[in-house]
Amino acid sequence: MKMFFIPLLTSMIAATAALAAPAAPLRIEAPWMRALPGSVPAGGYFVLHNDGKAMVTLTGAQSPACGMLMLHLSENQGGMSSMRHVDSIDVAPGGTLEFKQGGYHLMCMQPGPAIKPGASVPVTLTFKDGATVTANFPVRDATGK
Repeated sequence: MKMFFIPLLTSMIAATAALAAPAAPLRIEAPWMRALPGSVPAGGYFVLHNDGKAMVTLTGAQSPACGMLMLHLSENQGGMSSMRHVDSIDVAPGGTLEFKQGGYHLMCMQPGPAIKPGASVPVTLTFKDGATVTANFPVRDATGK
C-alpha cells in the first residue's frame, strides 16, 4: 500500500508546484511574419510584454527561416521615411513593446522557402542578460492576411 501512495503523493506535490510556478516575465503576443514576393526581405511583428520587475534589453532575434533576422526601426521625419538597424531596445518593467508596420519590426533578410503564407516559423528573441524567448510566427501575405 505504501508503495502505491508515495509515488502518488510525489506526483500530486509536483503537479501543485507546477501550477503555483510564476509566469515567465517575458511574453510574445500576436506574432506574425509578413511574406513579400521573391527575395524581398520579410517583416516580423509582435507585442513583447515584460511582466518582470526589472528592465530588459532586447538585443537580437534569429530564425532558421531567415538568412539574417535584425531589429529595425522605421521612422517618418519631415515627410521623409527611413529605416535603420537598431542594436538594442529597452523594455521597462511591466511595460510592452509593439513591433508593427511603421515602427519597430524584425527584418528577415534572405527569407527562406518557409516564409510563405499559411506556414509558421520559429523566432527566438535574445536579451542582454542571456534570456531567450521563442514563439512561432504565422506567415501572412503582403496584405497581412
